[in-house]
Amino acid sequence: MARHDPLFAWLRRRLRLVVTAGAVGIVLGGIAAVVIAVLDDPTTASTQTFAVGTLAFGFGILGWSGSALAGRSIEGLQRRLDTNTDWTERDSRRAMTRLSGFGAGVMAGVVIVTPLLP
Repeated sequence: MARHDPLFAWLRRRLRLVVTAGAVGIVLGGIAAVVIAVLDDPTTASTQTFAVGTLAFGFGILGWSGSALAGRSIEGLQRRLDTNTDWTERDSRRAMTRLSGFGAGVMAGVVIVTPLLP
């Protein structure tokens, strides 16, 4: 069991990152769907909120893969140019993971709330 402890610790940190962002997305997606349904019709609320969640999810996935592919090159370029920025590949991938989790949460929140809309 002790052999797997570093793996579980690594996995737990990543899951916490995705799950917390997803929980925020579920809450905000549900609230947004209800507010838009009050202002407009439920079909529009569902489709628009789901589309925004999909956009965030897709942007996060695309940004994560871009960071993984070109992140080290960008870090090297920044060191060479002495830009003194704090951008790192790791931070970028972390932010994009959060964004993807948030987008997935918004989509899940809409799916949960849509049957409850009048």
